[in-house]
Amino acid sequence: MNKEYPITFGTDGWRAIIADDFTFDNLSTVAEATARYFKRHKKIDNGVIIGYDARFMSGDFAAFTAEVLGNRGIKVYLSDTISSTPMVSLAVAKRKAAGGVVITASHNPPRYNGFKIKEDYGGAAHPEMIRRLEKHVHKLLDQKNKKTRRKKSLEDLKKEGIVRNIDLTNLYVEDIRKKIDLDAIRGADIKIAYDAMYGAGAGVIGQLVDSVEELRSKHNPAFGGINPEPLPQYLGPLFDEMKSGGFNFGFATDGDADRIAAVDEKGQFVDSHRIFALLLKYLYEQKGLRGTVVKSFSVTELVDKMCERYNLPLHITPIGFKHICREMVDGDVLIGGEESGGIGVKNHIPERDGILIGLLLCEMMAVRDKKLSELVDELMNDYGDHFYNRIDLHVDKKEQPRIMRTFKKGLHAIAGYPVISRNDLDGYKLYINNGWILIRSSGTEPLIRYYAEADSPDRVEKLLRFATSV
Repeated sequence: MNKEYPITFGTDGWRAIIADDFTFDNLSTVAEATARYFKRHKKIDNGVIIGYDARFMSGDFAAFTAEVLGNRGIKVYLSDTISSTPMVSLAVAKRKAAGGVVITASHNPPRYNGFKIKEDYGGAAHPEMIRRLEKHVHKLLDQKNKKTRRKKSLEDLKKEGIVRNIDLTNLYVEDIRKKIDLDAIRGADIKIAYDAMYGAGAGVIGQLVDSVEELRSKHNPAFGGINPEPLPQYLGPLFDEMKSGGFNFGFATDGDADRIAAVDEKGQFVDSHRIFALLLKYLYEQKGLRGTVVKSFSVTELVDKMCERYNLPLHITPIGFKHICREMVDGDVLIGGEESGGIGVKNHIPERDGILIGLLLCEMMAVRDKKLSELVDELMNDYGDHFYNRIDLHVDKKEQPRIMRTFKKGLHAIAGYPVISRNDLDGYKLYINNGWILIRSSGTEPLIRYYAEADSPDRVEKLLRFATSV
């Protein structure tokens, strides 16, 4: 029987509830394990980048982590303020660092915090690296009198130059200026409403474009009582702003600003599937870029149809951007993305980046001289209607296995529609004519996720109602 530990790593690092499992004691173990991993890295002389989001005590947790690594003789560059995950990843790549750490729980509820690891290429750590790190953690937990070596204070480490502050925001802004046609956006006079969701993206867009109104950009570690996740149910202020008629484009990023959702000029939600497809079309047809397309298992079949038309290779991965990141590091990837709003593109870091993607959508609107709703309509006219939704249900741990077993055994029909095939790459995906449903357990929270796509909103809802009642 496998031993249970209070610290386990999910699809994107370690996340836990603050003051429950996310404590300074547990953090010291994770930080010490991280130090042991990076200590032997070939680029360790270039140090490790540490950043943190807007969550409760994230800055303190980041400083503590820097102190642990610094006491192990590792040079640390500690963000001088709240920073997004893409900022840390970019700094890792630019400075050729051994890796990076981001204190963030991304889109999770406010009571969570987390510890993301970035590899030296400026992207999510591969599963093999996470497993090695987790082994270091468990070995430390098994030692009865484990102690992290923190003989020197953070102030002493700064005086010695072992820990140094770094301006990650300026580094990021200067890089984005080279990658987005900001002159085209200004010339088109696109008025943007940006919803920071009280997250790490606050204050960045205004440094890049002039015509922007920032919403929920003040520091609020409770995130106004919502999950900082760019889903329709959490974007009320952005919908209201867009329906006022004063803006051409609206978008939101999550707690650490690596995921995105968009709202068109009519106040209609544009999900990540359509964003992915729109950018694929723009990168291929307008920018003339080529490469492999990578999507996670839960992303729209629309992408498959586009790749077939463009004669582009398509790779489908399990859920989690770490799988897409591997493809971006190892191959020539044009665009890679996941259903939850994380999208990465060619000629940038192998990382999700909500702000870059939002500005790229603006550039597309400017270059093509079309409204976002017009671009979506054009896409649907070309490839047929594709609608999508997802439901996350908190389920008792004892009930989860029964539900998953039911779908593992297989169903002959869903909501009256015959099942024509299935795929168990990650969870259980059942296909019907012009649609599918996917059921899988969350890797970070006690819930089951239900995903569905079909050629009408009504069919999507029928599929989800049926699946969640099983």
